[in-house]
Amino acid sequence: MTTTHGASHGQGPFIAAIDQGTTSSRCIVFDRDGRIVAVDQKEHEQIFPKPGWVEHDALEIWRNVEQVVAGAVEKAGITAADVKAIGITNQRETTLLWDKNTGEPVHNAIVWQDTRTDALCKELGRNVGQDRFRRETGLPLASYFSGPKVRWLLDNVEGLRERAEAGDILFGTMDSWVIWNLTGGVNGGVHVTDVTNASRTMLMNLRTLAWDDRILSSMEIPAAVLPEIRSSAEVYGTAKGGALEGVPVASALGDQQAALFGQTCFDQGEAKSTYGTGTFMLMNTGGEPVQSYNGLLTTVGYRIGDQKPVYALEGSIAVTGSLVQWMRDQMGLIKSAAEIETLASSVEDNGGAYFVPAFSGLFAPYWRSDARGVIAGLTRYVTKAHIARAVLEATAWQTREITDAMTKDSGVELTALKVDGGMTSNNLLMQTLSDFLDAPVVRPMVAETTCLGAAYAAGLAVGFWPDTDALRANWRRAAEWTPRMDADTRDREYKNWLKAVERTMGWIDDES
Repeated sequence: MTTTHGASHGQGPFIAAIDQGTTSSRCIVFDRDGRIVAVDQKEHEQIFPKPGWVEHDALEIWRNVEQVVAGAVEKAGITAADVKAIGITNQRETTLLWDKNTGEPVHNAIVWQDTRTDALCKELGRNVGQDRFRRETGLPLASYFSGPKVRWLLDNVEGLRERAEAGDILFGTMDSWVIWNLTGGVNGGVHVTDVTNASRTMLMNLRTLAWDDRILSSMEIPAAVLPEIRSSAEVYGTAKGGALEGVPVASALGDQQAALFGQTCFDQGEAKSTYGTGTFMLMNTGGEPVQSYNGLLTTVGYRIGDQKPVYALEGSIAVTGSLVQWMRDQMGLIKSAAEIETLASSVEDNGGAYFVPAFSGLFAPYWRSDARGVIAGLTRYVTKAHIARAVLEATAWQTREITDAMTKDSGVELTALKVDGGMTSNNLLMQTLSDFLDAPVVRPMVAETTCLGAAYAAGLAVGFWPDTDALRANWRRAAEWTPRMDADTRDREYKNWLKAVERTMGWIDDES
């Protein structure tokens, strides 16, 4: 008998998760302990037709998905029979329309970062402005979301509106495109999305979890193009063809929600923060959507089968990891990202310096596009080590501001912050976070929390794991930091930080 590579991970069965991301697609095979058995990944092209426009070739993405699924299955040394379910997670808001009879996209996918719908969003705001659909959708009118992107395509692709109204065109975010193709495409492919992805289109009512007719008519989008909205953990169909033929497709979650799920934030007040180039923080707010008056988004966290949905508040920070890169590439103060920790650790404190990286304005909770970055509090005493420390503190203070906004909106105190992403390898940053938040900060064993979340949800749907308690038992901490800063110091430093933030505002005048 020959042993396969998979045998070293104990016997199956396994769960496969597909992560269709902004820059690449990958597939990870997980075992029952939530450990990674195999990974395969492939990048796709970023297409920039004009300044501010970003597109992807959806056919290239689907070919890559097929390849990474086959690759991961082969590396694991297993067959489709060993895999109990497939979970999907995806870059959110990226928008595609395709012909249901040929399977051909009518245009490249318009990526979430694309700003071509700016003018349309202003027009849709009419006399009400940014908050026109916020009560129903939890979102401000912004080029970020899918609804206006659909409208742009219908207005700008020759003959498309007629085809859409005739029922020949399907709309989907990338979860829908992957599921439709996985389950047969033109031969009976299932046209669905889940509540988390639907909540980012600006077309779904947060309370009813159904498409909102009033918004559809305001945006002039025919209902015929829309997928059916399903829960985040249920069997949508089975894979036809490919390396996982016959395996149930059993979950879909937008990437940030998948990370919330993978971090097992199943209780109200539990939050996760993903520290990459920028930072996304989500807090579980329980069974009711919480309106934000403090610059956050209200979104669906997840929904398991026919259970009640769980809602979340989401805050985003534009510049976190990219500030460290800026210190390295533009300033030349460090040679590698890891070096910032060594440099910052060489001093006791920030020496009185504060760095607010409002490079492209301030995001949550301010939303001020007239702001620009400042370093405040400089004296002759300050060295580059103090600046390095101020750089790390900037990420921690910005997180604190979002946490405060979440508490103000929801009345729920943060109990603990679970963290993932590249910056979590910086131990000084993690301790600083805990100090500034006055809460424990916890980093998990499996850093791939986005894929893990999709796998967990799919496993729940098919009974591979019995319930969320089993998932919690599965989730293992690698490290935890607890606050070591006294309250007086924290309050004084926070006050100084907020003073520095004020100094960034109004830098860009209206006329420019």
